[in-house]
Amino acid sequence: MKVAAIIVAAGKGQRFGAPKQFALLAGRPVVDWTIKAFAEHPQINELIIVLPDESQAEEIKTRWPKIKAVVKGGRQRQDSVSLGLEAVSLEMEIVLVHDGVRPLVTAELISRIIETVEKEGAAVPAVPIEDTVKIVNGDFIIRTLNRERLIRVQTPQGFRKSLLERAFHQAKKDGYYGPDEASLIERIGGRIKIIPGETKNIKITTPEDLKLAEVWINEGWHRL
Repeated sequence: MKVAAIIVAAGKGQRFGAPKQFALLAGRPVVDWTIKAFAEHPQINELIIVLPDESQAEEIKTRWPKIKAVVKGGRQRQDSVSLGLEAVSLEMEIVLVHDGVRPLVTAELISRIIETVEKEGAAVPAVPIEDTVKIVNGDFIIRTLNRERLIRVQTPQGFRKSLLERAFHQAKKDGYYGPDEASLIERIGGRIKIIPGETKNIKITTPEDLKLAEVWINEGWHRL
């Protein structure tokens, strides 16, 4: 099946202090590492890159031939993904959506997501929650949740293209914004298969995350 990947890297990085997708990680922008992972994967047929603007479009396309389009992001993440989805070629059958600031995604995880989507229609990677999780009201604990039924979801999230388009259409019609693509699939009754994620597939959110990612790369992180 033909597979497209949408790399979402349109954030302003307000908590980080600057657009973190362009922060240097081992000498190159974070988003470069992310694009490299998908551009070099043999099952990825085309890439859509969503950035704050299109000023780098031609330069990026020159370096990564699989990139079909570089599009300007929208007001919120969901708007950005929607714009990326509109740029996906008609013949694509599977769409992966990945955070541009998850640069340590491995080829093996990408392959497992694609394989699962081919069988199940929708798949997301996740890792267990190790800490005890509690619901609070202000400064007081209300109750403790059963962490055995809780997971931390990562990207890439993968879907049959037709299913993802239907979910986005319904969300737009209802004026609904969800925290991730999987939540839109849930709203229309879609089943999503959970597969094991990877502990190093972290989202760069703080300067400390960037330092940790650089340590892993310098220690000989296996994708290099």
